[in-house]
Amino acid sequence: MRKLFYPRRTASILRLFFICLIILFTKFSLVPAQEPTGLYQGSEFLTSATAPVIVDGKELFRVSGVTSYPAKDRARKIATRIKNLAEDRTFDPNKLEIIKEGEVTYIKAGSRNALGLVENDAVREGISLELLAKVTQEKIKLAIIEYRNDRAPRVLLINSGYALIATVLAILLLWGILRVFIWLDALAQRRIMGRVERLQSKSHYIIDAEQVGDILRGLHKIFKVLTILVVIYFYLNLVLGLYPWTRLFAKYLFALTIDPLRIIGLGIVDALPNIFFLAILFFITRYILKLTRLFFTGIDRGSIQLKNFEREWGMPTYRIARLLIVSFAVIVAYPYIPGSSSDAFKGVSIFLGVIFSLGSSSVLTNIIAGYTITYRRAFKIGDRIMINDLMGEVVNRSVLVTRLRSLKNEEIVIPNSNVLNSNIINYTTEAQANGLILHTTVGIGYEVPWRQVEAMLLLAADRTKGLRAEPKPFVLQQSLGDFAVNYELNVYCDDVRHMMQLYSHLHRNILDVFNEYNVQIMTPNYEHDTEQPKLVPPDQWYAPPAKKSPQDTGKK
Repeated sequence: MRKLFYPRRTASILRLFFICLIILFTKFSLVPAQEPTGLYQGSEFLTSATAPVIVDGKELFRVSGVTSYPAKDRARKIATRIKNLAEDRTFDPNKLEIIKEGEVTYIKAGSRNALGLVENDAVREGISLELLAKVTQEKIKLAIIEYRNDRAPRVLLINSGYALIATVLAILLLWGILRVFIWLDALAQRRIMGRVERLQSKSHYIIDAEQVGDILRGLHKIFKVLTILVVIYFYLNLVLGLYPWTRLFAKYLFALTIDPLRIIGLGIVDALPNIFFLAILFFITRYILKLTRLFFTGIDRGSIQLKNFEREWGMPTYRIARLLIVSFAVIVAYPYIPGSSSDAFKGVSIFLGVIFSLGSSSVLTNIIAGYTITYRRAFKIGDRIMINDLMGEVVNRSVLVTRLRSLKNEEIVIPNSNVLNSNIINYTTEAQANGLILHTTVGIGYEVPWRQVEAMLLLAADRTKGLRAEPKPFVLQQSLGDFAVNYELNVYCDDVRHMMQLYSHLHRNILDVFNEYNVQIMTPNYEHDTEQPKLVPPDQWYAPPAKKSPQDTGKK
């Protein structure tokens, strides 16, 4: 028996995870992308791009920009100036000054400018320029103090101790997780799989223990990998956040997980009105479809009757009505589907439309042909028909194909497009009311009186059981051939299911009657009279191995 759970190569998982982290670390810059924000100027609302000023992974404040001096470039230069001031140990952050020169208010460190603020910066924050300058001055001072403190040897040593402790705990935790999953492996092997195998034998192998084991192994693997990744994620977020050089990466590592969840959550909240609309539309459409089905089902069962509307049209018409109702509902719902206005959604819709149009031409042709055949009333289920040279009983008629059961009990599948373009002979339509005419042809020589031939053919028809007495059988002289007169015997029957057996019985009786009256059947044609007529005397009718059947008792 295979082991249910088994430990995977954890080192490979860790190595892949660290490679991904390195790629992400090299990708991110110190300043993220710009974000739109509001800018008030009087009573008018303006939009302007802003960018955060980030020092050691911490956002101090945001600044705006203009076309010639984008916010991103401005924020990067301000952050560089603050770092330069922090690295200059001779500079006292308490000596930062606020100096106004014309329309610009500067925050200076001696002769060096930290940044300049204009009226638009204050308008964007919704406060006065003087107050904004004081707040910004305080943030810069605290940033410089924290910058120096984070790089102090004592702080770095303490943080390294924390990192070492976190590393040891993470290793112990990962080791414990692997041991727990190994224990779960053994537990599942002893209890769960044993019970599953006993259940498999009791269910006569309806439940496959191997398949159940594969499912459990998959769940085991998923939970194990997720648990390991969660531990590694929190470990990296903690350790990288201890050092100022990697703090920004720790922040983005956290954002990689939180931002998708936040975006999904906000998307769901924004889409709630549309989702409610789609839910209401779904229930209304479903209720309408139920009422429509109930109506056409009544027509199909005969409880509802409409003038000039056939009963067998009920369900096909319902399928057409259902398609129209669903199509209309989809058209109404399309603008409210979350993401329907995105270019990706439109591109997928166009792609699916092209694929459908290229690959469904023959399918649509058969569907249209199927409904056309239905409303033409060419045949129905149970009818015996002939399509071209294929004869059989209609056992199923779908929108794509028609299925026949041949006289040899074969299933014949014919595409509806072929049925629509073919000649159809229906043997059942008039059989019950007026009777189906079975006919057969014999060739008799000119020396035999035609009245005798007709009487013998009618006698053979009278001896054949299963034929209708009314209308009476009749004989037609089809042609005066080169060597014989061709007589056609026509008889009526109402049981098309046994038409081939009736033909066989009729032919037997014709042979018997003509032999009784010593009349030679001249089919096929001949060129001269034979010395002995081609007749079978009655005393040879039951030559071995033939045996007389009960219904033949009393015959000559």
